Order: sequence, then structure tokens, then C-alpha cells
Amino acid sequence: MAQEKPSLGQDIVWRLEAFAYDVAAGLARLFPIDAVSDFGAWLFSRLGPMTSAARVAETNLRIAFPEAPDEEIERLKAEQWKHLGRWFAEFPILDRIIADPARVEVVGPERLAAIRDVAGPVVFISGHFSSFEIMPAVIIHSGVTCQITYRATNNPHVDARIRKSRFRYGVRLFAPKGTDGARELIRALSRGESVALMNDQKFNGGVAAPLFGVMAHTAPGPSTFALRFGVPIQPMSVQRKEKARFRVVVHDPFTLDDTGDRDADIRRGVERINTFIEERIRERPEEWFWVHKRWPNEHYKRRRG
Repeated sequence: MAQEKPSLGQDIVWRLEAFAYDVAAGLARLFPIDAVSDFGAWLFSRLGPMTSAARVAETNLRIAFPEAPDEEIERLKAEQWKHLGRWFAEFPILDRIIADPARVEVVGPERLAAIRDVAGPVVFISGHFSSFEIMPAVIIHSGVTCQITYRATNNPHVDARIRKSRFRYGVRLFAPKGTDGARELIRALSRGESVALMNDQKFNGGVAAPLFGVMAHTAPGPSTFALRFGVPIQPMSVQRKEKARFRVVVHDPFTLDDTGDRDADIRRGVERINTFIEERIRERPEEWFWVHKRWPNEHYKRRRG
């Protein structure tokens, strides 16, 4: 279906947003990498608490850590704004970060080499940990052919710039989220290519599975693909070491049991992935994307009331 043509007013707003993006990205490329990262942390630590997302972040933290004292929740809120700001500021210069081998450490590179040379396709899964865009760059730079899912921004001009930025550090094979993207991922796996999906955000109509002991609707896609093609799930995560220096961990892969009861098998796969996500968040809670409404809406309405 052809996309509806925007109104003149909407197009002007989009172009102004794209111009602002160009200015910010251009300025970021003029300064040292760590200075850009530090500025993002400073900016978000001041602006973030004034936004509506601050309430979402606090609600999420209290869902995940109900026994934590108020001072610990406040500390985590403050730290997550700094990490979120670093990610935001670093995005336009990720190609510079990736190009510096001293800034990205890979733990378990032999697993990526095995996927490339011997083991065949996998379903990569991860969450919005730290500067999560580094993960697909590491996969591609390892020589693994992989389709990366992404959600396009509403502004097509900004979206084109984001894709161009990803091209700079080697990520070129995209499958948009949604039905069309799912078909492209199926075609990729049929060709013997790997696919990569983030599996830590709310998916309405998805499988209800526990996350921090609270049911969270989760996309079944990774588990569905893994079972359909008989391939393993390969978890990965990104950790911030300091400033704009990172550790990318290629965790142990796992294979889902195919018992013939497809719904039950998918549900167990989703539960296992949620367990992986929860473990990574508990290890480094400051680095997760807390500003997303991960749990059902009633949790946020109840806490707002």
C-alpha cells in the first residue's frame, strides 16, 4: 500500500527536524568521542527528569525491584538517564567508535566465527542494553550475513539519515518490523542467513511471559523462527565499560525443544528469552532502556493514580 502523502505543514516540520538532526550530528563529529558521550550524559541527566518518560522509568524500576529502598530507585533513575544520554549522543558517531578497536571488546568472538564458517544461521536476540547499536555492527564485522530488524521513525527524512549512519559502520541488510519484515526474515533464514531481533519491548498480542515476576507481553518471533528452521538462538549483550568504551558479549547459544506442541514450545522459548533479558538487566540495571512501557498498561495507570 502506498504511503499517504504528508500535508505541507507536516513535511515542513519533518524537514526542520531533519535539519536539527543534521546540525546535532555535524557538531558531534567535530569533537572527541568521549567528550560527545559525556555531553549526552550531562544533557539527559538534566532534561530527562523533566519529561513524562521519567514517570515511566520510575514505575518500571519499582516493578522490577519492588523491595529496593527509595534512595536506590532514585540512584538508578539518575544513572539510567546518563546512560541513555550517552547512547543518544554517540549514535551519530558510532562509525568512529566501531573503527577504533580499543573501544569495542568482543567476548566470545569464536562463536561468531563458527556461525560464519561452520554452524550456519542462527537467530540472534538481545535487548536495549547500553549502546545496543554496536551489537549488529559486531555481527556484520565478524563476517556473518545477517538481517537486522528495525523500527522506522515516523519522520522519513530522519529515518533516511539513520539508515545512512548505520551504513557507515557496515549494517546494510534491514528488515522493517511488522508483517513485511517477518516475511523478509523468513526469506533470509531460507537462504541460510542469520537474523537479529531485539526481544525486550512490549508486543501487544504477544506471548504473556514473566519478566521480574510480572507477566509481560513479548514478541514470539525469535522462538517461532528458531523452531520453524531448527536453528539455535544466539543471545548477545552490550555493556559499557567506561565513557564510550564497550564490551560485546556473545553468550552461549541454546536450542529450543520441538515437542510437536508448537504453542507450548514457543511459550517456553519466550520464557527462556525473558529469563536471559532479566538476568542481563539485574547484572547492570543502569544500562537498560527503562523509559519504555514494558508491562501492561494497568501497571502505569495504577501507579499514576
